[in-house]
Amino acid sequence: MKKLLHTPEGVRDIYNVECGKKQALEGRLKKTLHLYGYHDIQTPTFEYFDVFRKEIGTIPSKDLYKFFDKEGNTLALRPDITPSVARAAATLFGDETLPIRLCYTGNTFVNHSSYQGRLREVTQMGAEMIGDASVEADAEMLSMAVEAMLAVGLKEFQLNVGNLEFFESLLEDADLDEESAERVIELINNRNYYGAGEYLDSILVKRSSREAFAALGSLVGGIEVLVRAKNIAPNSKGLKAVKRLEKIYHTLRMYGVEKYITFDLSMTGVYGYYTGIIFRGYTFGTGDAVVKGGRYDRLLEKFGKSSPSIGFAIVIDELMNALVRQKIRIIYTRKNTIILYDGEKTKKAVALAKDFRSKAKNTELIKKAEDKSLEDYVEYGKEYYAGTLIYIRKSGNIRMINLITGEEKEISKEAEQPAGKMGAEI
Repeated sequence: MKKLLHTPEGVRDIYNVECGKKQALEGRLKKTLHLYGYHDIQTPTFEYFDVFRKEIGTIPSKDLYKFFDKEGNTLALRPDITPSVARAAATLFGDETLPIRLCYTGNTFVNHSSYQGRLREVTQMGAEMIGDASVEADAEMLSMAVEAMLAVGLKEFQLNVGNLEFFESLLEDADLDEESAERVIELINNRNYYGAGEYLDSILVKRSSREAFAALGSLVGGIEVLVRAKNIAPNSKGLKAVKRLEKIYHTLRMYGVEKYITFDLSMTGVYGYYTGIIFRGYTFGTGDAVVKGGRYDRLLEKFGKSSPSIGFAIVIDELMNALVRQKIRIIYTRKNTIILYDGEKTKKAVALAKDFRSKAKNTELIKKAEDKSLEDYVEYGKEYYAGTLIYIRKSGNIRMINLITGEEKEISKEAEQPAGKMGAEI
């Protein structure tokens, strides 16, 4: 059998410092979610296919990784965690009438042929508020997304916020059939407003509707665009959608995060289960949104519980790329102590390592090779984020090197530096 030396297209190994930084980043983000009172939940990596079927409103079936269990049931790797959380919430909290706050971290899988050069397996961290239809819930979710970005050092970013019901009001007023509506949505998603106008003209859509769609390109900006949107809204549904965005904005001012919000009335939902406000977070250094979210008031009905809900997911891999390209340091605090020892000092080295570990100090024990110099191990320690190197020589002398500052300390007799005292100095 040929030895496999690489991974399939769209997946990769993450190891050493990069893996540590990714976990550190996840820890900072999760802390923000916990500060808002969200509780952890873990759902399966794969579910019955029905959890992600077309009616649910997630990605097309052809883009799912599907397989069968022993009984012949069709299973699928999750492409999106929100339907899994909705299924779990409907099952576990079926009788709960008060809001439920849940958060998660997990990998998602999309088998998309157009993903050349992009990952097919990505890590997402998200939050879902189940059972709250209020403007205040919308504002909390947006504020939490902003504060999560700030918590990891991101400064230049924005959340684009729209309301799907406003866009739907334009489609309804234009009286488009399903095929025509899909074509218009595709053109608007590509910011091809001129093309949308031409298409609507070709199918003889009334002038007021053509003008409304053409104006979508100008409905991007601050609170002032909502005033213009009111004048374009074709019916009470569209007007109500704009007024809700106004209320959300005024609540966001209480949180002090309004400067990170950009309204975009041309936004349509990434997933078919979205029903109200939708939002995406963008920053420099990545070609895709780092935050994706929205309201999904009818999703839980698919699993047997009527419950308005809203949530978002942070795409960890995209966020890491952005931070690296913006030269924002991902705080990675793990600093191992390396105990390097000559072969004759194994007992002393093991005893010292046990003492350090009992004091919750990460300790790496390395027996010095004959063909390696001390400098080789110093470079190794720096490369892998160690903080201190302690070299126990066969003579009994101990050399301590601070790998961060370069400061060195020589101890001539090991008996003069008991393990406890040495541990306190590190």
